[in-house]
Amino acid sequence: MDEQQRKIAEAKKQVKAMTGFYGHLAIYALVIGTLAVIDAFTGDSWWVQWPALGWGIGVLGHAIGVFGKTPAFLSNWQARKVHELANKN
Repeated sequence: MDEQQRKIAEAKKQVKAMTGFYGHLAIYALVIGTLAVIDAFTGDSWWVQWPALGWGIGVLGHAIGVFGKTPAFLSNWQARKVHELANKN
């Protein structure tokens, strides 16, 4: 496999992962939206935030796994810590 074929294979893999994430996000929005409507018409207390929070953490993890980005505050902290430890010795 030459370099161009490898790049195409990696791009296809990334697009497939992104498509999976967007599908996950769409299903999350649909289900949580439906649960919010049900919650609005039943009972006195709100409970929809708990499945939204739990599943939302999973969606966030999926996004980080697909897009490979960590939140900016973590990246900045990591860079500062590496610099600090590298200059310590």
